Amino acid sequence: MKHLAIIGTQWGDEGKGKITDLLVEKEGFKAVVRYQGGNNAGHTVVVGGKKHAFHLLPSGILHSNKVCVIGNGVIVNPEVLAKEIKDLTLRVGKKHAQLFISEKAHLIMPWHIVRDNIGGGKIGTTGRGIGPTYTEAIARRGIRFYDFKDKKRFIKRVKEELVWNKKLIKLMLDSYDIPKANRDKLKLRTVLNEQRIINRYWLLVKKLKDNPLIEVGDVGLLLDKYDQSKNKILFEGAQATLLDIAHGTYPFVTSSSPTLGGVYTGTGFRPRDLEVIGVAKAYTTRVGEGPFPTELFDKVGDQLRRVGNEFGTTTGRPRRCGWLDLTILHYAKVINGLDGIALTKLDVLSGINPLKIAIAYQIGSKKNKNFLPDTEDLSKVKVVYKEFPGWEENICNVRKFSELPINCRKYVNFIELEVGVPVKVISNGPDRKEHILK
Repeated sequence: MKHLAIIGTQWGDEGKGKITDLLVEKEGFKAVVRYQGGNNAGHTVVVGGKKHAFHLLPSGILHSNKVCVIGNGVIVNPEVLAKEIKDLTLRVGKKHAQLFISEKAHLIMPWHIVRDNIGGGKIGTTGRGIGPTYTEAIARRGIRFYDFKDKKRFIKRVKEELVWNKKLIKLMLDSYDIPKANRDKLKLRTVLNEQRIINRYWLLVKKLKDNPLIEVGDVGLLLDKYDQSKNKILFEGAQATLLDIAHGTYPFVTSSSPTLGGVYTGTGFRPRDLEVIGVAKAYTTRVGEGPFPTELFDKVGDQLRRVGNEFGTTTGRPRRCGWLDLTILHYAKVINGLDGIALTKLDVLSGINPLKIAIAYQIGSKKNKNFLPDTEDLSKVKVVYKEFPGWEENICNVRKFSELPINCRKYVNFIELEVGVPVKVISNGPDRKEHILK
């Protein structure tokens, strides 16, 4: 029995949701676990041509015979989660997985969102309060699901944190020199109203707890029970390696650990027998600020964005597009100990000729095949490419690797050879059925 971790290897948006949805049923997993991130993440699953966008719910939620888990490393906006569950129920009824939420998980409070919208723009955050919530978790000021065990306890915590945050927000407004018109847009008097926050949040969490398909408890104990009874667990990462707070292109990163280490801290469970699959696009995309060596500013970049529908699931922002960079995949292999790669959106490359893959960086007179996570260094590199002939055929209906165009197979084989990791799954279209198991 092997558990499985699905990790993003680039700057996110690699198609982890589809790979999770695909493998959870095929490989017989009992549980799907989100272990970090918040509703700044967006995973899209397409089944029978119908699109499902998830932000907090794990991508296995469409399977009614599974259990989906939100670990303690995830931060939860209860309003967003409630809406996501409501929308899902309207689409599929109650034919979805059970949901188990960690009682240790922190909640995004209104003051976190206000703070993010004042000071988060510099590094291109989503403005959803993610960074400030993680900040207060580390500073030991956070509000967790634990605090909803007793209403008096919850009220006490809100009162304590609201006093502090009002002072901090005033200081931020003055420090960033926010004009009055922009301050008015924040609607601070309403958003930071103490009684409104207490009533709203208490009701939201109570409704979640009263839902017969939702349980709040100790995730570590739950996963240990599944492990002891030989049930397989799939761990689904949000964001990706280059957005990791420790190992990403800092400071243009998220506030959690999307890499393998986040599995342990974000669940309280050590999966002893674990396979790690890194999800990579057949090209590279990035959202927000920061250096991007292989970024394309020509018609090829426009074609990748248009054909690949490269717009954020969460924000709708257009993604920056560029050639595949193997220095990044090798970096992700080392950090996560990858056992295999799931290569997505290979079909998007059809009709582009020639194709290029980055194999190294030129720094002065020296070639470097290692990725440079320091943003100052990364912004100065010249990319060394290997060129490949493209293919014209539409490959969405292909189900065997041997039936792909020869130039397509050469492209995939080169990735395996250079990174030193087998490509185990190929996604060649958005729908669940459009894939090749290699």
